[in-house]
Amino acid sequence: MTISEPITDTENAQTSLSTRAARNLATTTKSAPQMQGITSRWLLRKLPWVEAQGGTYRVNRRLQITVGRGRVRFIQNGADDVRIVPVTLTELPSLRGFDDEELLTELASRFRPRSFAPGDVLIEEGTPIGEAYIIAHGRLNRYTTGKYGGENLLGVIADGDQLGDEALGQSDPLWTQTVRATTHGTAMVLPWAGFQEILARAPHLASHLDGYLTRMQRSASREGEATVEVAAGHEGEQALAGTFVDYELAPREYELSVAQTVLRVHTRVADLYNKPMSQFGEQLRLTVEELRERQEWEMVNNRDFGLLHNADYEQRISTHSGPPTPDDLDELLSMRRKTRLFLAHPKAIAAFFRECNKRGLYPSNVDDGGHSVPGWRGVPIYPCGKIPVTGGQTSSIIALRTGEDDQGVIGLHQTGIPDEYEPGLNVRFMGINDKAVISYLVSAYYSQAILVPDAVGVLENVDIAAARS
Repeated sequence: MTISEPITDTENAQTSLSTRAARNLATTTKSAPQMQGITSRWLLRKLPWVEAQGGTYRVNRRLQITVGRGRVRFIQNGADDVRIVPVTLTELPSLRGFDDEELLTELASRFRPRSFAPGDVLIEEGTPIGEAYIIAHGRLNRYTTGKYGGENLLGVIADGDQLGDEALGQSDPLWTQTVRATTHGTAMVLPWAGFQEILARAPHLASHLDGYLTRMQRSASREGEATVEVAAGHEGEQALAGTFVDYELAPREYELSVAQTVLRVHTRVADLYNKPMSQFGEQLRLTVEELRERQEWEMVNNRDFGLLHNADYEQRISTHSGPPTPDDLDELLSMRRKTRLFLAHPKAIAAFFRECNKRGLYPSNVDDGGHSVPGWRGVPIYPCGKIPVTGGQTSSIIALRTGEDDQGVIGLHQTGIPDEYEPGLNVRFMGINDKAVISYLVSAYYSQAILVPDAVGVLENVDIAAARS
């Protein structure tokens, strides 16, 4: 290699702090290194942390009879080419656990896209059920006739929701609600006759559905759990029913996740530029801050244990009009007891208070250890920038009940690990390489568990964009 040739050898790339940068901590009057990415990390601060010995936490629950609805996913190759991902049809309660992928593929191919516009009525209350619907995109309202003839709003359905499988096991099924579109969108429609045709030549599917209907006929509480027979209000020597509390045979287990990095410090930096500030100490402090930021991001967004992906679908609602209104937060709040906190992106909080201002409402703040935090109905609303904003327009608001005693959400960690630096985080010396660079393995171990489904609720499709005046 000549002197004029550029050096491209990756082995010569810098792997630790340079002496020139290290001198910034060793001369003149100075601050400790600052980091703009440090946030308040309210989720980590407010979750009760529970020891997970053995690295795993098992959530035992009472046997669940009623299976919740999941969300069907789609592939879109154009405005008129929308297809269902076949395997996600098992998110329908009636198809949960059905594993014939070939038959699921055929069933998915029978659905046809149908566009709708605001004001279109997809379903009329009292009419026969002749089609099953899966909403690919859009928002629709569900209505029913009130006691005195008026129209009552039951709720909102949006992307991935389903309608029509309630016709199973009925000889003459009728719609019990009216469904009207509030936005443009697309629904995937399956004629009931087409489903019956597949069912007639697929005895294993018919057997699966028979089993589903049999389970649904078993006595269940209003929460969908197996009934515990209790007698009350009787007189005399009435025979009492025997009972037992049945448990799930395959309870969910949460394994501790890990966030790791290797911190490198050159021995020359550690030896010569260590006063008045410890080079290793400052490098480690900022590294730990970054690990904790990533930890909170994972606890919100991780597909295995994150709040957004593991909230029960029955605990998810959509905004009625787009922006987060007081009515939306009231509905989210009413879905659980002892809601301890809301988590929302700062832009979602701003959008909520814009809606409050329009109505002339001025929610009071909540005192949190001397900090004044915005709140609603006495429940603090904590900012969390880890909640994603989709397309710069929509986000989510999360409501949490916390703690083991209240069957809420808990954080999981293990303390007392070797070379522990903070609870659940350790720093291990890895040695010095032939370039005189010291390496330390920094690891944070964590997870979280949702003890019962209603511990977490999510307000989805929150429009955070400010309306033009």
